[in-house]
Amino acid sequence: MVQELTLPSAIHLAAVLPAVTIGVTQLLMTKGARIHKTLGWIWVLAMVVVAVSSFWIMELRKGGGFSVIHLLSVWVLISLACAIWFIRRGNVRAHKGFMVGTLLGLAGAGIGAVMPRRFLTQLLF
Repeated sequence: MVQELTLPSAIHLAAVLPAVTIGVTQLLMTKGARIHKTLGWIWVLAMVVVAVSSFWIMELRKGGGFSVIHLLSVWVLISLACAIWFIRRGNVRAHKGFMVGTLLGLAGAGIGAVMPRRFLTQLLF
């Protein structure tokens, strides 16, 4: 049975698309430039929307509340806050670690989202 696209899922997917695109772009571009900072803030905003919107998606437990995957969303919010905190204090290495780690988490969640019987797989295929 194919599930319907709910408003939280639509918001989540709409934020994931720019997050993936900008995240990969950020990896490839010169760091510290004005465009890097601007795109970085847009990416952070997109990731916050991705994380927060996930709290209204209860697919894994069939509407039965939060699942383990929601811990990833909590971690994303913490990780983004840490990345911002570190770069404001000049710790580029820690900033990079949190940002790259968050992007890898996004990639991992994307892989999980296209597993058999998941909503995104049904939507795409």
